Amino acid sequence: MTARIEDEREFGRVPDSFQRLWTPHRMVYIDGEAKPQTHQAEDCPFCLAPQRSDEDGLIVYRSRNCFVLMNLFPYNAGHLLICPYRHVSDYTELTTEERDELSSLTATAMTVIRHVSDPHGFNLGMNQGDVAGAGIAAHLHQHIVPRWKGDANFLPIVAQTKAVPQLLGDARQRLADAWPADRK
Repeated sequence: MTARIEDEREFGRVPDSFQRLWTPHRMVYIDGEAKPQTHQAEDCPFCLAPQRSDEDGLIVYRSRNCFVLMNLFPYNAGHLLICPYRHVSDYTELTTEERDELSSLTATAMTVIRHVSDPHGFNLGMNQGDVAGAGIAAHLHQHIVPRWKGDANFLPIVAQTKAVPQLLGDARQRLADAWPADRK
């Protein structure tokens, strides 16, 4: 084998016995390029999303006080976020109506995801503040992450890579289509 082919194989340009999952789009998240530059509403992706079409904003459902959208950097296929329309950062800042609706939308989202994807379980949660792991700390958001047995493998640990088997637009459409008619 020539030195050039060995160099090419080293950098993954020539097929070999390893299957590689290249996810260069994740570098935007890893490097923090997708994060808002300020904590202001005009720079907030969760404030900007409702101004777009559902498809462009990855919105699954719009309610009176909150909306449901796909996570742009999902932990698993079908990873949803529920956000209040108001630009608030702390759970205690929500009104009673916003808290009630966020809770109700969480239950509906779990039901819809079960119908569409049949997960074995869920992770639900909010990270309050940068130090707690909030990627966008300025705008409160609830995570609904479907989980399946065996979905956590070596990739996130060894390669800092998550293989997500479905495009966000496809997942958004399936979830939006399955959202209950009485909730629309």
